[in-house]
Amino acid sequence: MILITFFSFFSESSMMALSNSSRSLLHPSFFLIGIPGLEESQHWIALPMCALYLFALVGNVTILFIIWTDPSLHQPMYLFLAMLSGIDLVLASSTAPKMLSVLLVDAHEIGYTFCLIQMFFIHAFSSMESGVLVAMALDRYVAICHPLHHSTILYPGIIGRIGVAVLLRGLVLLLPFPILLGRLIFCQATVIGHAYCEHMAVIKLACSETTVNQMYGLAVALLVVGLDVLAIGISYALILQAVLKVPGREARLKAFSTCGSHICVILVFYVPGIFSFLTHRFGHHVPHHIHVLLATLYLLLPPALNPIVYGVKTVQIRQRVTKVLYIKG
Repeated sequence: MILITFFSFFSESSMMALSNSSRSLLHPSFFLIGIPGLEESQHWIALPMCALYLFALVGNVTILFIIWTDPSLHQPMYLFLAMLSGIDLVLASSTAPKMLSVLLVDAHEIGYTFCLIQMFFIHAFSSMESGVLVAMALDRYVAICHPLHHSTILYPGIIGRIGVAVLLRGLVLLLPFPILLGRLIFCQATVIGHAYCEHMAVIKLACSETTVNQMYGLAVALLVVGLDVLAIGISYALILQAVLKVPGREARLKAFSTCGSHICVILVFYVPGIFSFLTHRFGHHVPHHIHVLLATLYLLLPPALNPIVYGVKTVQIRQRVTKVLYIKG
């Protein structure tokens, strides 16, 4: 509600400073096409998207419930997993409802303020998810390379501070996105060739100078993804170095298996995201509907798959889910 109030105030204050004719140019309603080129079949495409969203809701709520109700799971690995599930719920819910309404019931119009709110939530919580993945890589590094000091290094207080730092980074870095967009003038082209309000897709509609917007967006993407991927890479390089020194094949396999679920989650999150980022700027020959489909899956696939990956790979969560289902059965 605070963010909605802020954006509403920002939109209204900007409009008060302009004439009636400028007002309609600066703050138009946008028209979301959905999946360009596949308009006739996008009703069917919406069905698996809807299934992914339902999986994301059920899976992440289940993970949060299990970790919240089981004191034995109040450990760094599971607390970070709870953060990831909470972020995934917001990320999927900020995209899926409007996207499904576009694809299923042709509700294409989205107001200027709500477009900015959706765009902010998508990019801010994507940044937060990336930060949590770095924190989880740090947890794996400490657990494998410094197992005797794990509880003293990653105690509850430091985990809380990491969570606050991840939250603040996402808010501070991405808050300029809607503010900078508020400076732009939109002439006649208000049709977004996308299923949701994506930053670069909105910028391309402006008929005023967008260099600052594009440069800031590029800087944030390189800063967040570049530094986070580098930190994760260093963590796993040190983990690999430590594991290879462990005597015994079974011990090494056990050490590697503790990182397996996290590596899967990293690949599911970063690979589609990096592809979408590069396609927006350099992939002019990639069919637009392929780009939109992958960009949409980037926001729905990780939230849907993360609970499944951790539920299958993590014994404690799998046993707890089985116990809950057995009791209810």
